[in-house]
Amino acid sequence: MSSKSGTPKKNLMLFSGRAHPELAAEVAKHLNVSVVPQTAHNFANGEIFVRFNESVRGTDAFVIQSHPAPINEWVMEQLIMVDALKRASAKRITVIMPFYPYARQDKKHKGREPISARLIADLFKTAGADRIMTVDLHTAQIQGFFDGPVDHLLAQNVLAAHINKTYHGENITVVSPDSGRVRLAEKWAAQLGDRPIAFIHKTRDPDKPNQAVANRVVGKVRGQLCVLIDDMIDTGGTIVKATEALLDEGAADVVIASTHGILSDPATERLSNCKAREVIVTNTLPIPEEKRFPGLTVLSIAPLLAQAIQQVFEDGSVTSLFDGNA
Repeated sequence: MSSKSGTPKKNLMLFSGRAHPELAAEVAKHLNVSVVPQTAHNFANGEIFVRFNESVRGTDAFVIQSHPAPINEWVMEQLIMVDALKRASAKRITVIMPFYPYARQDKKHKGREPISARLIADLFKTAGADRIMTVDLHTAQIQGFFDGPVDHLLAQNVLAAHINKTYHGENITVVSPDSGRVRLAEKWAAQLGDRPIAFIHKTRDPDKPNQAVANRVVGKVRGQLCVLIDDMIDTGGTIVKATEALLDEGAADVVIASTHGILSDPATERLSNCKAREVIVTNTLPIPEEKRFPGLTVLSIAPLLAQAIQQVFEDGSVTSLFDGNA
């Protein structure tokens, strides 16, 4: 006999960076596993060191890291974690980035500009990632930047369930903050019970980041509770101007629903002073107490991430988490 047969086995291990350990702990709880202990620290010059305290040979490794500020440090830490796993003979490495870094730089607006979202995908592929899992990409085509499977999870079910429960029975209009997200608004409108939609016509100067001008509202919003949707809130300028435009057009009230609460200064001040009834985000990014304010609701994305991890580990269908079809 020239060969020896072994017993195939699969072993799921969850690893977490230091950017948002609370989210990783919550995901681990849903999976009924523990986050793998590790040694991680920064040298005096800022270099990052990571070493895992358990064997990872042959494991199905899931590496979760959020990317708040300072974003470059947390990207580098996750890259180093992936490299450590590859060199320690992990069988498969899935990178979980609830908020995909540099997603807004997904194309060239002018000559001599980078496509940084593609660079991020290339970096993780080179480091040893076999798969990427993320939530609500800024544009869906970013999935094509990574040469391998990408699980693009949608927070719409989490956000819409809260709105259905909280504002059931009210006259709702779903509003896109720009014309580019009208199709997403249509999906929201269907999920909330075939509601009407509207959008804000706006202009943006590519030379001036985080600045937009809300021009006019397209659609009927007078007397309606407007659910204003977006993928992220950074400094809050765009979403606050859109809220003001809706109220000026006679909207009865505005509820803001966004997946990623970046909340760079002065977002907290702007949002707390705007006239929106509620601002809803998920915890794809950590939101410390100093960034929270009355009217802010933070929903957990951990159950969705845990379900997706379980499906990937068991070679199941991630698509079934959203449309019910395998």
